[in-house]
Amino acid sequence: MRAFPSDRTSSPTDEDHAVCRAAIRAGSKSFYAASMLLPPKVRRPSYGLYAFCRLSDDAVDEAGGDRAAALARLERRLALAQAGLPQDHPADRALAEVLAVHAIPEALPRALLEGLAWDTQGRRYATLSDLSAYAARVAGAVGAMMSLVMGVRDPNALARACDLGVAMQFTNIARDVGEDARAGRLYLPLDWLAEAGIEPDAFLADPQATPALRRVVARLLDAAEQLYARSEAGIALLPLPCRPAIRAARLIYAEIGRAVEANGLDSVGRRARVPGARKASLLARAAWPIAPVATVVDAALPETAFLVEAVLRHPAPSAPATLPAWWDLSGQAVRVLDLIEALEERDAFRRSAPS
Repeated sequence: MRAFPSDRTSSPTDEDHAVCRAAIRAGSKSFYAASMLLPPKVRRPSYGLYAFCRLSDDAVDEAGGDRAAALARLERRLALAQAGLPQDHPADRALAEVLAVHAIPEALPRALLEGLAWDTQGRRYATLSDLSAYAARVAGAVGAMMSLVMGVRDPNALARACDLGVAMQFTNIARDVGEDARAGRLYLPLDWLAEAGIEPDAFLADPQATPALRRVVARLLDAAEQLYARSEAGIALLPLPCRPAIRAARLIYAEIGRAVEANGLDSVGRRARVPGARKASLLARAAWPIAPVATVVDAALPETAFLVEAVLRHPAPSAPATLPAWWDLSGQAVRVLDLIEALEERDAFRRSAPS
């Protein structure tokens, strides 16, 4: 395994980790809430991974007409991080450490950049399989990397982590149909739109939550739900202290889908949100010990198989990090209660703020 340089310019500092933590707190309240249930040994590197993902997404979005150059710069930064020679940026140093310590093959973060490249090309997706290939890159790869951070390299667990990532991306797409359309982006499978009698360019010119479009959104949420169900078996393969956080992420993201349904499947004129009190309830549910789901050995999705294979070809770390073998119910409960209080205070502030 590659040795990680010990010099100060390459090794992440406490300040670097704080910057990464702030990035996830600002960029994804759902993921941040779930991450509070992770053991500290896993939480910190997960923030490093997320910070680079967030940085990559923002760099492309903010590049204007020079997105290809922005992607080229990101690919160079990834290559340097993979070599243990990161650029002078908190996210780069944190990523370099995570990649080295947890033996993450370059194919996984590079898949994420490939998905971002597809975004810059304005690519559309003819079938659900094509959309799954995109989701595998921008979300399934992150799921696989998180598994490695938790010390899990079992192919079945990796396949289920990818299932969960793809399901989350489907949920995001279903929630953001209107927002994407107003930005000129369309992710819904083109063959589904054709079956529903929706012409893509006409829809982008005038996005409307017609009954036909609502049926397409419902269909995508159903596909996500099937993958959420498949992912449950993988959660049972994770270290016991890590299961509550991943289950919380699964429950919260699935709840976003329920919120879309509660809005009448109108994700053009309305944006589905999960209230803080409901998130708190789901976090508490995830933190409570439950009987593990029977593990079913199932193949990876064809679209995510390359991620699993990349891990299996890559040498494992020589001394993987160990996590406590017991269930720290009291510690988990304290974190959940603290988070419930924070979420409730935030919701109360929003309700009292003048409109």
